[in-house]
Amino acid sequence: MSLTKPVADRVARHLVATGRLIDEDPALALEHAVAARRLAARIAAVREAVGLAAYRAGEWQTALTELRTYHRMTGRQPHLAVLADCERALGRPERAIDLYRGADSASLDKAAAIELLIVAAGARADLGQRDAAVAMLQVRELTATSAEPWVARLRYAYADALLATGRQEEAREWFARAADADELGDTDAAERLLELDGVVLEEDEFDDEPDPDEAGGEATPNGDVSSGPAGERTALDGDQPDGEAPGRPAEPDADRSDGEPDAEVPAGADDESDRDLRSDVVDRAGDPADTAMTAPDEGPAAAEPTETATRSSGPKADATPAQTVGGAEDRNPGGQGSEDVGSPDQGDS
Repeated sequence: MSLTKPVADRVARHLVATGRLIDEDPALALEHAVAARRLAARIAAVREAVGLAAYRAGEWQTALTELRTYHRMTGRQPHLAVLADCERALGRPERAIDLYRGADSASLDKAAAIELLIVAAGARADLGQRDAAVAMLQVRELTATSAEPWVARLRYAYADALLATGRQEEAREWFARAADADELGDTDAAERLLELDGVVLEEDEFDDEPDPDEAGGEATPNGDVSSGPAGERTALDGDQPDGEAPGRPAEPDADRSDGEPDAEVPAGADDESDRDLRSDVVDRAGDPADTAMTAPDEGPAAAEPTETATRSSGPKADATPAQTVGGAEDRNPGGQGSEDVGSPDQGDS
């Protein structure tokens, strides 16, 4: 699809705004992504941005529709774990397991394969199959020496699954190993470890004094003035239409012809076939770990299942819309950032 330069520039600015806001204000990020879709619905990167923003904003059905459309338009499936997590959030764990079983292992990199495995194990736990969830996560990548973020997330998910079956001592060991590997702070493994040890953290002790680095209006090393998230939000909001709240999530207006109908998926699943598929999906996604995993001893099931396989918001997103589509196919003119875009609905009609 070819866009005129003025339209392409507006799409680019909306996508940059989506990427900048997706962590701090997912609802507003979704509004910007939807505004870009109104202008360029046939651009795959735009549909991806809408899907990822919808996922962060908790608009599960919209995320499913948009990311399925993106997969169909590109012929690639990098967001299977997100789709599976959306199915879980919609109360359909069987469909999450079916996505895992139907994954094309040859097209997944190691991180994507591990994330999909974690979500599928969480779906097993959702179905009350806690021991099966533990078994799914007993892969040799647990002992990988890689510094990649997926190592910490896999160990965390395994520790959480162990804890759900009442195997507290083993869970403590793996929370500790997850914390050791979590250099980026993607999980709360250290806090979970302290909880198991009976240590209670008082948040007020850490919040009494503001961090001087976060004070508004301070100059950054390059001489710019950092206004923080609040200033960023003000610049992006622009003139908001009357009667609309700046952070109100946009109503999904995707062309439903672009989405695929939901297919019924059988609820049952054989544990042994899962184990064979798990080995295929994970092993073929990348080089195996340096050391082999020795499966911990089985123990009796006891505790109630946790809500998710991890205590995080969902699959780890390796790239925000700004990183994947922020350039909008290099049409964003130099020097023009998201601060020029105004509100998501301004001038798009």
